[in-house]
Amino acid sequence: MTVKVLRPGALATLQDLGRRGLQHLAIVPGGAMDPVAHRVANALVGNRGDAATLEIAVSGPELLFERGALVALAGARFDAWIDGAAFPGARPALVRAGARLRIGRATAGAFAYLAVAGGFDVAPVLGSRSTYLPGHFGGLDGRLVAAGASLPLAAAADGLGRARFARAIRKRREVVLAGGAARSVSWFAPNLTVPTTEPAIGRAVEGAHAALFTDAARAAFYGERWRVAPDSNRMGYRLLGPKLELVTPTEIVSQATCLGTVQVPAGGQPIVLMVDHQTTGGYPKLAELIGADAPLIAQVPPGGAVRFVATKLDEADAARAALAQRAAELIERILWEFGDADA
Repeated sequence: MTVKVLRPGALATLQDLGRRGLQHLAIVPGGAMDPVAHRVANALVGNRGDAATLEIAVSGPELLFERGALVALAGARFDAWIDGAAFPGARPALVRAGARLRIGRATAGAFAYLAVAGGFDVAPVLGSRSTYLPGHFGGLDGRLVAAGASLPLAAAADGLGRARFARAIRKRREVVLAGGAARSVSWFAPNLTVPTTEPAIGRAVEGAHAALFTDAARAAFYGERWRVAPDSNRMGYRLLGPKLELVTPTEIVSQATCLGTVQVPAGGQPIVLMVDHQTTGGYPKLAELIGADAPLIAQVPPGGAVRFVATKLDEADAARAALAQRAAELIERILWEFGDADA
């Protein structure tokens, strides 16, 4: 059974939690830009956190469900409709066969995740179903989801979805959508990663080459509002703002990079490396965005504003642990609704 893509949207790919432990072989981690929202979407349909979801950026697709399925849309807030009626986010919905789900533009945040009970059934590559567009592998043969594509689901997705939805409404009243095109629940999952401030605030620790930059450049990085450039992507967010200058022009030997590394090319405009970042780089590293704030900054759309706040390693570790605990508690509450779900 499949989901047919009638309209692809701006940037839709199949993603999971990525390929860990292979960067020494020049294989980037990749995976969901917002792994917290990805895991919540999976929990909302009773899946394990590593099941493949459809990552949707800025503007979404239109999909035809050839069989019934239990689905959930979590992460950034998108306008969405099921057979022309409003489709609620952040909650499970049992969609009947033949229904059309149209996802419009994001109204808050940048990335949302459509999960289906049983997951999208594509073959793993190097241990992951994530799409890596520059390498042309993973997901749907390393490609963007295009019009006419069929997104394969698990063979038992229809029955699995009905069984899980029955458990989810065992103690609560169901909500009927679009005259029965879908059935949902009255509860929803709160968002943990979409920014609630303008500009979004990202904490960062000092980078390996911070001392090579002028005092004015370091002050500007932490004191100015930065705009996410339109040509930003899953590899990196280019930031528009004042030019950040080195004390003396310096060439850096290529070194390992990671999610959140803030590199500054010769033009002086910083780039925050995202999940599909290159494995090594030769630009000076001014700062490192902390891991807890990487999903939040990923949710800033092109044109959105970011400001950075200096922090310390111990504070970064505490923030990561706090986010992990909040996510785990939320997922535990969601899965409680499903009783004996698989996740």
